[in-house]
Amino acid sequence: MTEHSKFPPTPESSPENPGKGHSSIERAVETFDLHQFLPPDVPSQLPAVSPRLARRAKRIGLEELGADTAGLSGVRPAEPRLTAEAPQAAEPQVIEGAATPVAVSPRRSEVKAAVFTGKQHVIDRDRLREQGMIVPEGSVTGLLEEFRIVKRQVLLQAAQLREMDRDDPRAQRVLVCSPLPNEGKTYCAVNLALSMAAEKESEVLLVDADFAKPSVLTALGMPGGPGLMDALVDPKLNVTELVLGTDVPGLFVLPAGNATNSDSEYLSSARTADVLAQLTAGAPHRMIILDSPPALAASPAAELAKYVGQAVVVARADRTGQGALEDALSLLAGCPNIRLLLNAATFSPSGRRFGTYYGYKG
Repeated sequence: MTEHSKFPPTPESSPENPGKGHSSIERAVETFDLHQFLPPDVPSQLPAVSPRLARRAKRIGLEELGADTAGLSGVRPAEPRLTAEAPQAAEPQVIEGAATPVAVSPRRSEVKAAVFTGKQHVIDRDRLREQGMIVPEGSVTGLLEEFRIVKRQVLLQAAQLREMDRDDPRAQRVLVCSPLPNEGKTYCAVNLALSMAAEKESEVLLVDADFAKPSVLTALGMPGGPGLMDALVDPKLNVTELVLGTDVPGLFVLPAGNATNSDSEYLSSARTADVLAQLTAGAPHRMIILDSPPALAASPAAELAKYVGQAVVVARADRTGQGALEDALSLLAGCPNIRLLLNAATFSPSGRRFGTYYGYKG
């Protein structure tokens, strides 16, 4: 058997041909002068760091090594120091050095919880029953079951938004709106609030934000008074003092207040964000439901959409047209999450009817 190779055998090296005994790689290095691509030699001793650089290192919190390092002077980070002092509560800080001192607010988790101290009122159960709404402490009905499902989806979305940014109060706000009047937005807002109030570890604040035609207080049988718009107009008012309590545990109501000719302008001001933030300050388990005007009938709905984490658009099954619904959704584009709620539907493809199971005996 003979050996075959693409390269001829390397001849023996000799004094006359000292490179003939090298390998192919070694000969290629010598032939093409590949030594030029090798890194330069490292000097045996580096120059010392200048005094100016050493002083600069000390200023930024670095310390110089000792002189016993073979003449090499360098820097290293200073070791951290641990203290046994107990952590202290964060307080607002003031940034000085500017024309006007700027206050730095602490995180929302460290803010004192907002407490509603308004007068408590009794919800008119008979009025709710006449309007076909959920009656607190009443029996389980199909309507209650349906809004339990709606409530669970809204709370799940709020929890997901809170996980994304725990310091963003918009996760706790829900806007209930409709494209046109008489599609049941207030009906759905009140029922959703009553359903949320039944939660064992949360509170709900129902805000009447329909300044032109407020109807939340009428639906609940509660008296009127100053409310959200008054707090926006007058900076001296504390909005938490305008919130009304109810005899339903966990349910609070904020009236719309006195209407003005500049509702949208007040809502677009910076004070709106401050007022809404006061309502959930230090209360991560409190949800706010805002009953706004119809999106295609008044502009406040589009302004309020910028301050909420999700919106529920109520569409009446036998009345709302596709064009009106699409126009309303475009106006509410300031809200990142929009859900549709079909109201007054008489047909269900699956034939489901909630609530009847609880009265069934078998």
